Amino acid sequence: MATIVYVGCYTTPDRSGRGEGISAYRMDPDSGDWQSLGIVARVANPSYLALHPQQSFLYCVHGGEMSAVSGFAIDGDSQLRQLGTWSSGGVNPVHLDFDATARWMVVANYTGGTIATMPVHSDGHLGSLSDLVKFAGRGGPDPVQQGSPHPHDIPFDPSAAFVAVPDKGLDRVFVFRFDSDDGRFKPASPPFVTAAPGAGPRHIAFHPTQHWAYVVNELNSTISVYGFERGGNGMAPLQTVSSLPDDVDVRNTGSEILVHPSGRFVYVSNRGHDSVGIFAINTADGRLRPLAWRATGGKTPRAMALDPTGRFLYAANQASDSIVAFRVDKTSGRLEPTGQAVATGSPSSVVFLSRVDS
Repeated sequence: MATIVYVGCYTTPDRSGRGEGISAYRMDPDSGDWQSLGIVARVANPSYLALHPQQSFLYCVHGGEMSAVSGFAIDGDSQLRQLGTWSSGGVNPVHLDFDATARWMVVANYTGGTIATMPVHSDGHLGSLSDLVKFAGRGGPDPVQQGSPHPHDIPFDPSAAFVAVPDKGLDRVFVFRFDSDDGRFKPASPPFVTAAPGAGPRHIAFHPTQHWAYVVNELNSTISVYGFERGGNGMAPLQTVSSLPDDVDVRNTGSEILVHPSGRFVYVSNRGHDSVGIFAINTADGRLRPLAWRATGGKTPRAMALDPTGRFLYAANQASDSIVAFRVDKTSGRLEPTGQAVATGSPSSVVFLSRVDS
């Protein structure tokens, strides 16, 4: 297998951007090291990237004051050819995903307070919005961060029947049933679960085989564990734990959360403590037990990513312009630095393209 890595970053001064667009790298499967293939798309603030399930197209949202999604055809093993740019249905899109049929894209717009759906054509082009949901409600107690709805994530669950949307502004995690016939959202019953006041739910990760979901709460640096019933019965709170060590007193915000493909470990990135928290999953009930914290070797780890094999974890340090590589111990879940740190401006998203060598 040949593995190509794409990295998106912030580029504009209003976002403290020092990047140049989307970069590509070739990953060594044994060492986890990356070889630079250069800048493959010079676009503004490609802050989150996602590969089409068929792995022939790459898409990015344009963070900041834009309201746009761009699509690219992947030519050769890594080069990108831009197909077009389309409306995301709201300002500052931050996340996107695809349904099980690969015919629909869903997008969360942070500043706009909306989520949207648009069709994906066979040639990679996007069609007009098929659905647009505007969030509303009373914000949380933080007047700066929670003055309005801020949906921050919109992944499909493993059954691909539902999407979950953590809203940092409203202290809620919304759940929608997705209709793949017409590309529309239908609120689950109940339609949301409420987090602690001021928690600021940011991102959600699902267990690959069990009915559990894990939410990183940005503003109070916690992780909430939920039972997630895929029959449409919503989410049930099971546990909330700190994303930080007990003896740490530092200004911090939670950012990314990942479940290891084995289903045994959860990883969370802490901005301020500048660490990856490592947690063991209780295989009986999904609850978490803290194992260790590993410094990310940089500042403000906005994003993390596990390679497709789960052997390596990469921490994208947005404020110190680096991506630091760690080897994952599959028995203990602990992280060990490989010694590689990739220099790149304001990294915010990492995705992996794996193809069979011809």
